Amino acid sequence: MTRTPWWRDAVVYEVYVRSFADSDGDGDGDLRGVRSRLGYLRDLGVDALWLTPFYRSPLADGGYDVADYRAVDPRFGSLDDFDALVADAHAHGLRLMVDIVPNHTSDRHPWFREALAAPPGSPERERYVFRRGAGDAPPTDWPSAFGGPAWTRLPDGDWYLHLYAPEQPDLNWRDPRVRAEFEDILRFWLDRGVDGFRIDVAAGLFKDPEFADLGDRGRHSPGSPIYSRPEVHGVYRDWRRLLDSYDGDRMAIGEVWSDDTANLARYLRPDELHQVFQFHLQLAPWSADRFRAVVDETIEAVAPTGAAPTWVLSSHDVVRHVTRYGLPGGPPGIGAARARAALLFLLALPGSAYLYQGEELGLPEVMDIPGEARRDPIWTRSGGTALGRDGCRVPLPWSGTAAPFGFGPPATNPWLPMPDAWRHYTAEAQETDPDSMLTFYRRALAQRRALPPDLPGTVEWPDAPQGSLLLRRGPLTCAVNFGDRPIPLPPGRPLLTSATLDGTLLPGSSAAWLTTT
Repeated sequence: MTRTPWWRDAVVYEVYVRSFADSDGDGDGDLRGVRSRLGYLRDLGVDALWLTPFYRSPLADGGYDVADYRAVDPRFGSLDDFDALVADAHAHGLRLMVDIVPNHTSDRHPWFREALAAPPGSPERERYVFRRGAGDAPPTDWPSAFGGPAWTRLPDGDWYLHLYAPEQPDLNWRDPRVRAEFEDILRFWLDRGVDGFRIDVAAGLFKDPEFADLGDRGRHSPGSPIYSRPEVHGVYRDWRRLLDSYDGDRMAIGEVWSDDTANLARYLRPDELHQVFQFHLQLAPWSADRFRAVVDETIEAVAPTGAAPTWVLSSHDVVRHVTRYGLPGGPPGIGAARARAALLFLLALPGSAYLYQGEELGLPEVMDIPGEARRDPIWTRSGGTALGRDGCRVPLPWSGTAAPFGFGPPATNPWLPMPDAWRHYTAEAQETDPDSMLTFYRRALAQRRALPPDLPGTVEWPDAPQGSLLLRRGPLTCAVNFGDRPIPLPPGRPLLTSATLDGTLLPGSSAAWLTTT
């Protein structure tokens, strides 16, 4: 009998380290804070945690601007703290994944400082993407994902590429020194016991060698000069061989944004990445048609690779789904009701699920952070016209009735302000409430673990009333009512519901699991 790798159907919990738990009261979450809450994650019922970057960084982009890939930033702790966290996570039965950021470094990285100190055309500059422009115009029309152009000009006339903030210069992956360096970085963390890597901007490593303009094409469209260049797959074949050389099912999942699901599947060929994120469900509106279409397209694209799909509703980069599913001026609590239903849908799908910290508490997006308190470079580069991602990164409320809500010691001033209303969302307040979001997540994750291990990796869609879905995998049926009016449940014994049933009727904006065994 073939053993199933742990990651294939795991539930992974994303820890945004800076906002999870602060052990020393400096306002920033840290590794000791994460370590102190491992029991909470174990009891929640997840299989693994993924840490966002904790490396030495000026935090121009929340740690995704790395100055030293082999060091823990002092704000987050030390390598000893990391080693203790790995040991404790494994002792709790949890796997631990870390972020790796290979597309760009910080502008404070020693390599980039050497490049700035060297003349145009020097070997030091070959590790990054430097180009000459046409007069005062940048080399291409490529945009930064954070607004404005993706090029910054130096006094000597060279322009350097940054697909994100100017403080994040893009590496040149055509330089063999870059490839060798990152393989060594992977070994460094694998030797410390990490179980996997989440690869930031996994599709962006290589750019069009001709530096063609983007024109009216989308950044993530087929044939883009910026993302998913063919050369990137050779890197991941090398990384797969490296990961496979270690014991313990070490894995890698790529952050691959693409307008083409077939393109996603290319990263999942048997000798490449183990997983890629399927973000289309995260982007889908609350709609039976869209949810079904996303699932069908994803499973169809992934199936030929032999890999399993991944599913996600929220992350540190998007508006929290409780808020996305809400209706302006609609009934109170509609977003939370839909979020509960969406969780049951997510957990009924084949493959693995990635949760974002705080969704188990029902946290909404914080929309009213004062401008002077915002930290996201999207906010600053847009001149304050785009809110950016701070609203989903506000520190977690653990206990108490006033900020910092147990995020840190009582005198802590969190790095982002915490709303007074979050006293209702604390883990402490929800711990003993049988109707809380936290209790529901625990029940749902426990029920998922209790499902038969041999459920098929495909789904069926029995006929369902308009505005609803019935998703079937073997004896398991997930019914989701996307509408407002109750619908009759299909045959089967209810295992778990996101709302109280009215006899055999499933209320609007709710879901149920049923079994025929």
